[in-house]
Amino acid sequence: MLSEREYQDRLDRIQALRRQVAERLSGSLVSNPALAEELNRQIDELVDASAAADAAAATPPDRGLAELVGIGPDAAQRFGEVKIPAGVAPYDENVNSERVVAVGDLYYIYQHEKIGVFRVVQKLKQLFEAGAVRLSGGEGAYRLYQFDRRDVLRYTRQDRISAYRRVLGYGKGLGSAQSRPNTDFHMLFAHFVNQVTLFWRDKRISDVIRERAHDPSFGSIAVVRRSGLDLRNNLKFTSYGHLNVLRVEVMQLLEECFRILGSDDVKDLFGADNAWDVVDEVLIRYFDERLQSSPRQRMAVNGRDVLRWLAGNHIMETTRGEFEALLMEIAEPSEEWLTSAQAMSLARRTGTDRVLPWEQQGQSGIATPYAERAPSAMPPAGRHGGPVYPRRGGLGTYRGGRSGTRPAARR
Repeated sequence: MLSEREYQDRLDRIQALRRQVAERLSGSLVSNPALAEELNRQIDELVDASAAADAAAATPPDRGLAELVGIGPDAAQRFGEVKIPAGVAPYDENVNSERVVAVGDLYYIYQHEKIGVFRVVQKLKQLFEAGAVRLSGGEGAYRLYQFDRRDVLRYTRQDRISAYRRVLGYGKGLGSAQSRPNTDFHMLFAHFVNQVTLFWRDKRISDVIRERAHDPSFGSIAVVRRSGLDLRNNLKFTSYGHLNVLRVEVMQLLEECFRILGSDDVKDLFGADNAWDVVDEVLIRYFDERLQSSPRQRMAVNGRDVLRWLAGNHIMETTRGEFEALLMEIAEPSEEWLTSAQAMSLARRTGTDRVLPWEQQGQSGIATPYAERAPSAMPPAGRHGGPVYPRRGGLGTYRGGRSGTRPAARR
Protein backbone atom coordinates (compact mmCIF):
# COMPACT_ATOMS: atom_id res chain seq x y z
CA MET A 1 0.00 0.00 0.00
CA LEU A 2 1.38 3.39 -1.01
CA SER A 3 1.77 6.35 1.27
CA GLU A 4 -0.18 9.50 0.50
CA ARG A 5 2.97 11.24 -0.83
CA GLU A 6 3.90 8.30 -3.06
CA TYR A 7 0.30 8.08 -4.27
CA GLN A 8 0.27 11.76 -5.25
CA ASP A 9 3.74 11.59 -6.82
CA ARG A 10 2.72 8.66 -9.01
CA LEU A 11 -0.36 10.49 -10.27
CA ASP A 12 1.74 13.56 -11.05
CA ARG A 13 4.29 11.46 -12.94
CA ILE A 14 1.58 9.81 -14.99
CA GLN A 15 0.11 13.18 -15.99
CA ALA A 16 3.61 14.50 -16.84
CA LEU A 17 4.26 11.43 -19.01
CA ARG A 18 1.01 11.92 -20.92
CA ARG A 19 1.72 15.61 -21.44
CA GLN A 20 5.30 14.96 -22.63
CA VAL A 21 4.19 12.28 -25.10
CA ALA A 22 1.46 14.58 -26.45
CA GLU A 23 3.94 17.46 -26.93
CA ARG A 24 6.50 15.35 -28.77
CA LEU A 25 3.99 13.63 -31.06
CA SER A 26 1.49 16.44 -31.51
CA GLY A 27 1.96 16.58 -35.29
CA SER A 28 1.48 12.85 -35.79
CA LEU A 29 -1.47 12.66 -33.43
CA VAL A 30 -3.48 15.17 -35.48
CA SER A 31 -3.18 13.16 -38.68
CA ASN A 32 -3.38 9.75 -37.00
CA PRO A 33 -5.89 9.66 -34.10
CA ALA A 34 -5.40 5.91 -33.75
CA LEU A 35 -1.85 6.59 -32.55
CA ALA A 36 -3.17 8.61 -29.59
CA GLU A 37 -5.52 5.80 -28.63
CA GLU A 38 -2.69 3.25 -28.75
CA LEU A 39 -0.37 5.43 -26.65
CA ASN A 40 -3.08 5.97 -24.02
CA ARG A 41 -3.77 2.26 -23.97
CA GLN A 42 -0.12 1.43 -23.31
CA ILE A 43 0.15 4.03 -20.56
CA ASP A 44 -3.06 2.70 -18.97
CA GLU A 45 -1.58 -0.81 -19.00
CA LEU A 46 1.52 0.47 -17.18
CA VAL A 47 -0.67 2.20 -14.59
CA ASP A 48 -2.79 -0.92 -14.08
CA ALA A 49 0.31 -3.10 -13.68
CA SER A 50 1.73 -0.70 -11.11
CA ALA A 51 -1.56 -0.61 -9.20
CA ALA A 52 -1.75 -4.42 -9.22
CA ALA A 53 1.79 -4.66 -7.84
CA ASP A 54 0.96 -2.20 -5.06
CA ALA A 55 -2.20 -4.14 -4.17
CA ALA A 56 -0.19 -7.37 -3.90
CA ALA A 57 2.33 -5.84 -1.48
CA ALA A 58 2.11 -6.48 2.26
CA THR A 59 -0.12 -4.11 4.22
CA PRO A 60 -0.29 -3.34 7.97
CA PRO A 61 -2.84 -5.39 9.92
CA ASP A 62 -4.82 -2.24 10.74
CA ARG A 63 -4.66 -1.02 7.08
CA GLY A 64 -2.72 2.09 8.18
CA LEU A 65 -5.21 3.42 10.74
CA ALA A 66 -2.63 3.62 13.59
CA GLU A 67 -0.29 5.71 11.45
CA LEU A 68 -3.13 8.06 10.54
CA VAL A 69 -4.36 8.74 14.10
CA GLY A 70 -0.86 8.76 15.64
CA ILE A 71 -0.93 5.64 17.80
CA GLY A 72 2.04 3.33 18.45
CA PRO A 73 5.69 3.40 17.37
CA ASP A 74 4.77 3.49 13.65
CA ALA A 75 2.70 6.66 13.92
CA ALA A 76 3.17 8.99 10.96
CA GLN A 77 5.10 12.18 11.62
CA ARG A 78 3.75 13.88 8.51
CA PHE A 79 0.51 13.47 6.58
CA GLY A 80 2.37 12.28 3.48
CA GLU A 81 3.53 9.15 5.30
CA VAL A 82 -0.02 7.87 5.84
CA LYS A 83 -1.02 4.78 3.83
CA ILE A 84 -3.83 5.21 1.31
CA PRO A 85 -5.58 2.46 -0.72
CA ALA A 86 -6.11 2.88 -4.46
CA GLY A 87 -9.81 2.02 -4.39
CA VAL A 88 -12.25 -0.88 -4.51
CA ALA A 89 -13.25 -3.24 -7.30
CA PRO A 90 -15.34 -1.45 -9.98
CA TYR A 91 -19.08 -2.07 -9.80
CA ASP A 92 -19.51 -3.07 -13.45
CA GLU A 93 -16.59 -5.45 -13.63
CA ASN A 94 -18.43 -8.39 -12.08
CA VAL A 95 -21.15 -10.18 -14.04
CA ASN A 96 -22.59 -13.67 -13.86
CA SER A 97 -22.80 -14.63 -17.52
CA GLU A 98 -24.92 -17.71 -16.83
CA ARG A 99 -27.79 -15.66 -15.43
CA VAL A 100 -27.77 -13.19 -18.33
CA VAL A 101 -27.73 -16.08 -20.82
CA ALA A 102 -30.71 -17.53 -18.95
CA VAL A 103 -32.59 -14.27 -19.44
CA GLY A 104 -31.79 -14.43 -23.15
CA ASP A 105 -33.25 -17.94 -23.35
CA LEU A 106 -36.34 -16.84 -21.40
CA TYR A 107 -36.84 -13.98 -23.85
CA TYR A 108 -36.56 -16.49 -26.70
CA ILE A 109 -39.18 -18.69 -25.03
CA TYR A 110 -41.49 -15.74 -24.36
CA GLN A 111 -41.63 -14.76 -28.03
CA HIS A 112 -42.56 -18.32 -29.00
CA GLU A 113 -45.21 -18.24 -26.28
CA LYS A 114 -46.64 -15.07 -27.84
CA ILE A 115 -46.60 -16.69 -31.27
CA GLY A 116 -48.76 -19.47 -29.85
CA VAL A 117 -46.60 -22.59 -30.20
CA PHE A 118 -47.67 -24.06 -26.86
CA ARG A 119 -51.34 -23.25 -27.50
CA VAL A 120 -51.15 -25.00 -30.87
CA VAL A 121 -49.81 -28.19 -29.31
CA GLN A 122 -52.44 -28.06 -26.55
CA LYS A 123 -55.14 -27.67 -29.21
CA LEU A 124 -53.77 -30.65 -31.12
CA LYS A 125 -53.80 -32.68 -27.92
CA GLN A 126 -57.45 -31.80 -27.31
CA LEU A 127 -58.40 -32.70 -30.87
CA PHE A 128 -56.43 -35.95 -30.64
CA GLU A 129 -58.12 -36.97 -27.39
CA ALA A 130 -61.56 -36.08 -28.79
CA GLY A 131 -60.95 -38.10 -31.97
CA ALA A 132 -61.60 -34.98 -34.06
CA VAL A 133 -58.48 -35.35 -36.24
CA ARG A 134 -57.15 -38.25 -38.28
CA LEU A 135 -54.28 -39.17 -35.99
CA SER A 136 -53.93 -42.66 -34.66
CA GLY A 137 -50.62 -44.47 -34.35
CA GLY A 138 -48.10 -42.33 -36.17
CA GLU A 139 -45.08 -40.55 -34.78
CA GLY A 140 -47.00 -37.37 -34.05
CA ALA A 141 -49.80 -39.24 -32.29
CA TYR A 142 -47.37 -41.12 -30.09
CA ARG A 143 -45.49 -37.95 -29.19
CA LEU A 144 -48.79 -36.25 -28.32
CA TYR A 145 -49.52 -39.11 -25.92
CA GLN A 146 -46.10 -38.74 -24.30
CA PHE A 147 -46.55 -34.97 -24.17
CA ASP A 148 -49.72 -35.43 -22.14
CA ARG A 149 -48.19 -37.99 -19.78
CA ARG A 150 -45.24 -35.74 -18.95
CA ASP A 151 -47.41 -32.71 -18.32
CA VAL A 152 -47.59 -33.31 -14.54
CA LEU A 153 -43.79 -33.12 -14.27
CA ARG A 154 -43.38 -29.73 -15.95
CA TYR A 155 -43.76 -26.15 -14.88
CA THR A 156 -47.28 -25.02 -15.66
CA ARG A 157 -48.33 -22.25 -18.01
CA GLN A 158 -48.98 -20.00 -15.01
CA ASP A 159 -45.42 -20.62 -13.83
CA ARG A 160 -44.08 -19.48 -17.19
CA ILE A 161 -46.28 -16.39 -17.26
CA SER A 162 -45.19 -15.44 -13.74
CA ALA A 163 -41.54 -15.81 -14.74
CA TYR A 164 -42.07 -13.60 -17.80
CA ARG A 165 -43.61 -10.97 -15.56
CA ARG A 166 -40.90 -11.11 -12.90
CA VAL A 167 -37.87 -11.18 -15.20
CA LEU A 168 -39.02 -9.43 -18.38
CA GLY A 169 -41.92 -7.34 -17.12
CA TYR A 170 -44.32 -8.65 -19.76
CA GLY A 171 -47.91 -9.48 -18.87
CA LYS A 172 -50.08 -8.36 -15.99
CA GLY A 173 -50.09 -8.62 -12.23
CA LEU A 174 -47.18 -9.62 -10.03
CA GLY A 175 -44.32 -11.96 -10.84
CA SER A 176 -43.40 -15.34 -9.42
CA ALA A 177 -44.31 -15.70 -5.72
CA GLN A 178 -45.89 -12.21 -5.71
CA SER A 179 -42.56 -10.59 -6.60
CA ARG A 180 -42.18 -7.14 -8.13
CA PRO A 181 -42.31 -7.21 -11.96
CA ASN A 182 -39.33 -5.92 -13.91
CA THR A 183 -41.21 -3.23 -15.82
CA ASP A 184 -37.99 -1.47 -16.90
CA PHE A 185 -36.64 -4.33 -19.00
CA HIS A 186 -38.32 -3.60 -22.32
CA MET A 187 -37.50 0.10 -22.16
CA LEU A 188 -33.83 -0.52 -21.34
CA PHE A 189 -33.53 -3.30 -23.90
CA ALA A 190 -35.05 -1.20 -26.69
CA HIS A 191 -32.83 1.74 -25.70
CA PHE A 192 -29.67 -0.38 -25.88
CA VAL A 193 -30.65 -1.79 -29.27
CA ASN A 194 -31.36 1.74 -30.48
CA GLN A 195 -27.92 2.94 -29.38
CA VAL A 196 -26.20 0.03 -31.14
CA THR A 197 -28.07 0.71 -34.37
CA LEU A 198 -27.41 4.47 -34.13
CA PHE A 199 -23.72 3.84 -33.56
CA TRP A 200 -23.36 1.73 -36.70
CA ARG A 201 -25.60 4.05 -38.70
CA ASP A 202 -23.30 6.93 -37.80
CA LYS A 203 -20.31 4.83 -38.78
CA ARG A 204 -21.81 4.00 -42.18
CA ILE A 205 -22.61 7.66 -42.84
CA SER A 206 -19.09 8.61 -41.75
CA ASP A 207 -17.55 6.09 -44.13
CA VAL A 208 -19.47 7.59 -47.05
CA ILE A 209 -19.45 11.36 -46.67
CA ARG A 210 -16.64 12.35 -44.32
CA GLU A 211 -13.02 12.96 -45.08
CA ARG A 212 -10.66 10.40 -43.56
CA ALA A 213 -13.54 7.93 -43.53
CA HIS A 214 -11.67 5.54 -41.27
CA ASP A 215 -11.06 8.14 -38.58
CA PRO A 216 -12.30 6.39 -35.42
CA SER A 217 -13.06 9.63 -33.60
CA PHE A 218 -16.64 9.71 -34.95
CA GLY A 219 -19.32 8.20 -32.72
CA SER A 220 -19.27 7.64 -29.00
CA ILE A 221 -18.81 4.18 -27.52
CA ALA A 222 -19.54 5.64 -24.09
CA VAL A 223 -23.23 6.04 -24.93
CA VAL A 224 -23.48 2.44 -26.11
CA ARG A 225 -21.62 1.26 -23.01
CA ARG A 226 -23.87 3.23 -20.65
CA SER A 227 -27.06 1.83 -22.17
CA GLY A 228 -25.64 -1.70 -22.13
CA LEU A 229 -24.55 -1.42 -18.50
CA ASP A 230 -27.97 -0.10 -17.47
CA LEU A 231 -29.62 -3.11 -19.09
CA ARG A 232 -27.12 -5.58 -17.64
CA ASN A 233 -27.47 -4.13 -14.14
CA ASN A 234 -31.24 -4.39 -14.47
CA LEU A 235 -30.96 -8.08 -15.33
CA LYS A 236 -28.48 -8.65 -12.52
CA PHE A 237 -31.17 -8.37 -9.85
CA THR A 238 -34.03 -10.12 -11.66
CA SER A 239 -32.27 -13.30 -12.79
CA TYR A 240 -32.06 -15.04 -9.42
CA GLY A 241 -34.28 -17.91 -8.32
CA HIS A 242 -35.61 -20.77 -10.40
CA LEU A 243 -35.06 -19.00 -13.72
CA ASN A 244 -32.09 -21.18 -14.68
CA VAL A 245 -33.84 -24.51 -14.27
CA LEU A 246 -37.12 -23.18 -15.67
CA ARG A 247 -35.58 -22.04 -18.93
CA VAL A 248 -33.79 -25.40 -19.37
CA GLU A 249 -37.05 -27.29 -18.87
CA VAL A 250 -39.09 -25.03 -21.13
CA MET A 251 -36.44 -25.10 -23.86
CA GLN A 252 -36.76 -28.88 -23.79
CA LEU A 253 -40.54 -28.48 -23.94
CA LEU A 254 -40.24 -26.15 -26.94
CA GLU A 255 -38.07 -28.66 -28.77
CA GLU A 256 -40.60 -31.42 -28.01
CA CYS A 257 -43.40 -29.26 -29.39
CA PHE A 258 -41.61 -28.81 -32.69
CA ARG A 259 -40.91 -32.53 -32.92
CA ILE A 260 -44.66 -33.10 -32.66
CA LEU A 261 -45.50 -30.37 -35.14
CA GLY A 262 -42.82 -31.54 -37.56
CA SER A 263 -43.84 -35.22 -37.57
CA ASP A 264 -45.09 -36.59 -40.90
CA ASP A 265 -48.61 -37.53 -39.81
CA VAL A 266 -49.25 -34.08 -38.28
CA LYS A 267 -47.89 -32.29 -41.37
CA ASP A 268 -50.01 -34.48 -43.64
CA LEU A 269 -53.05 -33.70 -41.50
CA PHE A 270 -52.78 -30.00 -42.36
CA GLY A 271 -51.08 -30.26 -45.75
CA ALA A 272 -48.04 -28.46 -44.37
CA ASP A 273 -44.41 -28.58 -45.44
CA ASN A 274 -42.85 -27.93 -42.03
CA ALA A 275 -43.65 -27.37 -38.37
CA TRP A 276 -44.10 -23.60 -38.74
CA ASP A 277 -46.75 -24.13 -41.42
CA VAL A 278 -48.63 -26.34 -38.94
CA VAL A 279 -48.45 -23.57 -36.33
CA ASP A 280 -49.82 -20.99 -38.76
CA GLU A 281 -52.57 -23.31 -40.01
CA VAL A 282 -53.81 -24.15 -36.50
CA LEU A 283 -53.74 -20.50 -35.42
CA ILE A 284 -55.82 -19.49 -38.46
CA ARG A 285 -58.21 -22.43 -38.42
CA TYR A 286 -58.94 -22.81 -34.71
CA PHE A 287 -58.01 -19.47 -33.13
CA ASP A 288 -58.83 -17.08 -36.00
CA GLU A 289 -55.69 -15.04 -35.30
CA ARG A 290 -53.64 -12.70 -37.43
CA LEU A 291 -50.26 -14.32 -37.87
CA GLN A 292 -47.24 -12.73 -36.22
CA SER A 293 -44.93 -15.73 -36.49
CA SER A 294 -42.25 -14.19 -38.69
CA PRO A 295 -41.53 -10.91 -36.82
CA ARG A 296 -41.90 -12.52 -33.39
CA GLN A 297 -39.54 -15.35 -34.29
CA ARG A 298 -36.92 -12.92 -35.59
CA MET A 299 -37.29 -10.88 -32.41
CA ALA A 300 -36.73 -14.09 -30.43
CA VAL A 301 -33.55 -15.06 -32.29
CA ASN A 302 -32.01 -11.61 -32.48
CA GLY A 303 -33.05 -10.57 -28.99
CA ARG A 304 -31.39 -13.66 -27.54
CA ASP A 305 -28.22 -12.92 -29.53
CA VAL A 306 -28.06 -9.38 -28.13
CA LEU A 307 -28.56 -10.56 -24.53
CA ARG A 308 -25.96 -13.29 -24.97
CA TRP A 309 -23.51 -10.63 -26.15
CA LEU A 310 -24.12 -8.72 -22.92
CA ALA A 311 -23.37 -11.89 -20.95
CA GLY A 312 -19.74 -11.55 -21.97
CA ASN A 313 -17.60 -8.72 -20.66
CA HIS A 314 -17.37 -7.08 -24.09
CA ILE A 315 -19.25 -4.00 -22.89
CA MET A 316 -16.31 -3.10 -20.62
CA GLU A 317 -13.77 -2.95 -23.47
CA THR A 318 -12.24 0.56 -23.58
CA THR A 319 -10.13 0.32 -26.74
CA ARG A 320 -12.18 1.65 -29.65
CA GLY A 321 -10.88 -0.77 -32.25
CA GLU A 322 -11.54 -3.84 -30.13
CA PHE A 323 -14.89 -2.52 -28.92
CA GLU A 324 -16.12 -1.94 -32.48
CA ALA A 325 -14.92 -5.38 -33.55
CA LEU A 326 -16.82 -6.99 -30.68
CA LEU A 327 -19.90 -4.79 -31.16
CA MET A 328 -20.10 -5.74 -34.82
CA GLU A 329 -21.31 -9.18 -33.71
CA ILE A 330 -24.70 -7.70 -32.74
CA ALA A 331 -24.89 -4.89 -35.32
CA GLU A 332 -27.20 -6.76 -37.71
CA PRO A 333 -29.18 -8.61 -34.98
CA SER A 334 -29.91 -5.24 -33.33
CA GLU A 335 -31.05 -3.68 -36.59
CA GLU A 336 -33.25 -6.66 -37.40
CA TRP A 337 -34.75 -6.80 -33.90
CA LEU A 338 -35.57 -3.10 -34.03
CA THR A 339 -37.14 -3.42 -37.48
CA SER A 340 -39.31 -6.35 -36.39
CA ALA A 341 -40.30 -4.67 -33.10
CA GLN A 342 -41.13 -1.47 -34.93
CA ALA A 343 -43.36 -3.41 -37.33
CA MET A 344 -45.17 -4.89 -34.32
CA SER A 345 -45.47 -1.44 -32.62
CA LEU A 346 -43.36 -2.75 -29.75
CA ALA A 347 -40.50 -0.25 -30.13
CA ARG A 348 -39.61 2.90 -31.99
CA ARG A 349 -36.45 4.31 -33.49
CA THR A 350 -34.90 7.21 -31.60
CA GLY A 351 -32.62 9.56 -33.46
CA THR A 352 -31.89 12.11 -30.72
CA ASP A 353 -32.45 10.34 -27.39
CA ARG A 354 -28.87 9.28 -26.74
CA VAL A 355 -29.18 9.03 -22.97
CA LEU A 356 -32.15 7.69 -21.03
CA PRO A 357 -32.51 9.54 -17.68
CA TRP A 358 -33.63 7.50 -14.69
CA GLU A 359 -36.51 9.93 -14.08
CA GLN A 360 -38.07 8.98 -17.43
CA GLN A 361 -38.18 5.24 -16.86
CA GLY A 362 -41.57 3.92 -17.79
CA GLN A 363 -42.27 7.07 -19.86
CA SER A 364 -39.89 6.57 -22.80
CA GLY A 365 -42.63 6.54 -25.43
CA ILE A 366 -41.87 2.98 -26.49
CA ALA A 367 -45.11 1.49 -27.69
CA THR A 368 -46.26 -1.73 -26.04
CA PRO A 369 -49.64 -3.41 -26.32
CA TYR A 370 -52.03 -2.93 -23.42
CA ALA A 371 -51.95 -6.69 -22.91
CA GLU A 372 -48.24 -6.41 -22.04
CA ARG A 373 -48.45 -3.35 -19.80
CA ALA A 374 -48.64 -3.35 -16.06
CA PRO A 375 -52.04 -2.50 -14.58
CA SER A 376 -50.51 0.67 -13.09
CA ALA A 377 -49.86 1.95 -16.64
CA MET A 378 -53.64 2.16 -17.31
CA PRO A 379 -55.58 5.31 -16.37
CA PRO A 380 -57.46 5.00 -13.05
CA ALA A 381 -61.11 4.01 -13.23
CA GLY A 382 -63.80 6.67 -12.90
CA ARG A 383 -67.16 6.54 -11.14
CA HIS A 384 -68.88 4.65 -13.98
CA GLY A 385 -65.97 2.34 -14.69
CA GLY A 386 -64.36 4.46 -17.41
CA PRO A 387 -60.85 5.93 -17.22
CA VAL A 388 -60.14 9.28 -15.58
CA TYR A 389 -58.11 11.77 -17.62
CA PRO A 390 -56.61 15.13 -16.49
CA ARG A 391 -58.70 18.12 -17.45
CA ARG A 392 -56.97 20.55 -19.76
CA GLY A 393 -56.74 24.19 -18.87
CA GLY A 394 -58.21 24.04 -15.39
CA LEU A 395 -59.11 22.06 -12.30
CA GLY A 396 -61.21 18.93 -12.10
CA THR A 397 -61.27 15.79 -14.24
CA TYR A 398 -63.13 14.28 -17.14
CA ARG A 399 -64.73 11.01 -16.17
CA GLY A 400 -65.58 8.56 -18.94
CA GLY A 401 -68.74 6.53 -18.31
CA ARG A 402 -71.84 5.18 -19.97
CA SER A 403 -73.03 8.62 -20.93
CA GLY A 404 -69.79 9.52 -22.66
CA THR A 405 -67.14 12.07 -21.65
CA ARG A 406 -68.36 14.91 -19.49
CA PRO A 407 -66.91 17.28 -16.91
CA ALA A 408 -67.22 16.29 -13.26
CA ALA A 409 -69.58 18.35 -11.14
CA ARG A 410 -67.90 21.09 -9.16
CA ARG A 411 -68.58 21.47 -5.50
